[in-house]
Amino acid sequence: MSIKILIADDDSLIRESLKIILGMDEEIEIIECVDNGLKAVEACLKNKIDVALLDIRMPVMNGVEAIKEIVENTHTRTLILTTFDEDDYIYDAIKYGAKGYILKNNAPDKIINAIKTVYNGNTVMQDVVLDKIKEGLNETNKSLIDETLFTERELQIIKAISEGVSNKEISAKLYISEGTVKNYITNILSKTELKHRTQIAIYYLKGKN
Repeated sequence: MSIKILIADDDSLIRESLKIILGMDEEIEIIECVDNGLKAVEACLKNKIDVALLDIRMPVMNGVEAIKEIVENTHTRTLILTTFDEDDYIYDAIKYGAKGYILKNNAPDKIINAIKTVYNGNTVMQDVVLDKIKEGLNETNKSLIDETLFTERELQIIKAISEGVSNKEISAKLYISEGTVKNYITNILSKTELKHRTQIAIYYLKGKN
């Protein structure tokens, strides 16, 4: 079964290049290419789209606004393809349910792998993007989370996630199974009303808005 993809980018060269490159993978089927966020939303409402690959800066409706509408009204998973001059949008995109943030200067195989990772229900956040988020925060700013909501173990896991540590690494560090780590993460998501792991990192680093 092919992964049905929407490409949304107002740069026709990037849009068409992605269409050609991604279309060469036998597991990917390009359903539609559009040049603004509103068209992306309409396409996801009209078609069965598994993953929407979206630029951020687009006319009519930007990528962040499109993500909010797509996540709220469809089962499509959203993946942002971005450049560093769009850092201000990272928090909102994740808050609205983006499943990943990757950079446009990645090799095609990495973009394809990111799409497949998101399709399989996981999130993608490049280390360099996560580092960029951390750099943008005041180093003296403490976590704004309400620590009374969580057990000591949950707080350890929240902190580890914010540092970019994988579930496997958390398991080894805390001497618990990966399954137990996943159970703790599920509890944390429930308590915070967040949707996925990456949002926990932002929640810890910046505080819940």
